[in-house]
Amino acid sequence: MNRYLLIFIIASVFLTSCKDKADGEIILVTPEEMQSLMELEEVQLVDVRTAKEREDGFIKNSQNIDWYSPTFESDIENLDKTKPVIIYCRSGKRSAECAEKLIEAGFVKVYDLEGGITQWLYEDRAIELAN
Repeated sequence: MNRYLLIFIIASVFLTSCKDKADGEIILVTPEEMQSLMELEEVQLVDVRTAKEREDGFIKNSQNIDWYSPTFESDIENLDKTKPVIIYCRSGKRSAECAEKLIEAGFVKVYDLEGGITQWLYEDRAIELAN
C-alpha cells in the first residue's frame, strides 16, 4: 500500500511542476520576455503611471490608466478580461499593486514588467515621447 502512495506523490509532484502558469496568476516578465509577448500574443499594454510621468516617454502602443486616478477601477473595466494584459509603471511597485487588483477583478492573464519602464530603458529599448 505504501508503494502506491509513494507513486501517487511522485506523480503529483511531477505533474504540478510541469504545469504552465495557470490563469489568474501574475507573471513577472523581463523586458526580453515582454518584447516576445508583444510580438506573439494579442496583448493589452497598460502604463499605470500618471499622465505627467508619461510625458517623459512611454512604450509604444501602451494605453495610460493612472493607478492613482479616482476612476482607476472603472477604467480597467474597459479592458478585455479574456485577453492578456501587460502592465508597467516607473519601477515596478505600482504595477505589482495593479496586477493584484486586475486578478481580483477577474482578468485571466496578467504580466507585470519587472523593474518597470526604468528597466525597459536600461535594456536600451525605444520609447515614444509625448507631444
